[in-house]
Amino acid sequence: MPGNSNLHDSSRNKQDEFYTNLQLIEDELKHYRNHFKGKRVLCNCDDPYESNFFKYFAMNFNALGLKSLTATCYSSSPIAQLELGLFEDNSRENQKESRGKQPYKIVITEVKDENGDGRIDLADVELLIRNRGNVLTKLAGNGDFRSEECASLLDECDIVVTNPPFSLFREYITLLTTHNKQFLIIGNLNAVTYKEVLPLIMRNKMWLGYKSGHFWFKVPECYEEKATDFKIDETGQKWRRMGNICWFTNLDIEKRHEKMLLWKKYSPEAYPAYDNYNAIDVSKTADIPCDYFGIMGVPITFMVQYNPDQFEILGDTRFHDGEDTSNDINIINGKIKFRRILVRRRPEKGRKE
Repeated sequence: MPGNSNLHDSSRNKQDEFYTNLQLIEDELKHYRNHFKGKRVLCNCDDPYESNFFKYFAMNFNALGLKSLTATCYSSSPIAQLELGLFEDNSRENQKESRGKQPYKIVITEVKDENGDGRIDLADVELLIRNRGNVLTKLAGNGDFRSEECASLLDECDIVVTNPPFSLFREYITLLTTHNKQFLIIGNLNAVTYKEVLPLIMRNKMWLGYKSGHFWFKVPECYEEKATDFKIDETGQKWRRMGNICWFTNLDIEKRHEKMLLWKKYSPEAYPAYDNYNAIDVSKTADIPCDYFGIMGVPITFMVQYNPDQFEILGDTRFHDGEDTSNDINIINGKIKFRRILVRRRPEKGRKE
């Protein structure tokens, strides 16, 4: 599938520096505005100099009614676009060298019209950081989100919003749930089958957000050029496209309560049963039958439209019946099908099982 080769690179080579487009952030965050009033937001995988997550919350600090905004980054981050020139020596090379050795954190508790031009924008944020020495500080460690130092910052926040490293997504989700945090993060749709993720979705502790699909991300200059899912824009910035990108959250949204419209009728010919499990195979989410209430194996894209009031998730074709097994059950006529999510319709009002 287009865009997935970059995800594989992330897993194999730990090339995890994929920087999110501001438009992608704005398109998703507009649905959550009511969740942020009076809250402390943490972006703990975000170079404050480069992160569009930091930029979004800094620009909308007052509009969202935030209590505070904190951003931290890992010390090995190679990005050096430097939209905020926060060092006395503003040369690009000197900033890159300085930042490569020491990670920073930025903590903002207010954003005012620092330059007196009658509006509040990033220029005011830069002046705020320059004029108040306690806003920008060095971290004692390397800025790894798993470190004790960063875990303490996690405990102090209310909501985490970021794009965590794809290769560490399992560890990142485990950290968030262990610390019982609200979150809105970017990941790959395939993560719904992870043993650290699927049980959370089954228990309604986590679900998908609004936007999903194939999206472009900025990458460092050092990343190699590729024949597909790669481009260089007019400024020389490298981009890679990632496939099956989606948002994961535990913030309640209207979308997860929208009922999926079903219209196809069940027949044994159209919906073959698995050889080794009592369930039928549904090859497309749009083809879920409207008159079948048994167990179905549906594509993972089903998760984009999943409504917990309409469907019950029972597991997937490897994790099911309370067990995690390596034996696939999605076999038809001796051939293994694509991995499926096992679901069952919830009884409709007035309908007896």
